[in-house]
Amino acid sequence: QVQLVESGGGLVQPGGSLTLSCTVSGLPYLAIGWFRQAPGKEREGVACISLMAGSSYYRDSVKGRFTASSGNSRVAAYLQMHSLLPEDTAVYFCATVCPNSYDMSQVIDWSYWGQGTQVTVSA
Repeated sequence: QVQLVESGGGLVQPGGSLTLSCTVSGLPYLAIGWFRQAPGKEREGVACISLMAGSSYYRDSVKGRFTASSGNSRVAAYLQMHSLLPEDTAVYFCATVCPNSYDMSQVIDWSYWGQGTQVTVSA
């Protein structure tokens, strides 16, 4: 059974930090992509971490603030988010596919989305 579970979201003030976790079961993976979907908007790519190469890339609006990293035997990957902005408010998802590095807003057709974790940035 394929299952992806995101956790670590919450309510944080602007400028605050959160760390999201992604666990994967039932699927092999070499990379983890992070995505988010704000109310009324399409899901968009946020970051990708290659678990073999250790390399990562990010959408422009989060560069320098977000860091994707590989996890351990229990957690597939993490997304550290700092200096959070109200526009970062969204439901965040992880996947075993990565966003298109040339167009991070491209909608990804993938079948195993989890429930996501809500991140709300508000004073």
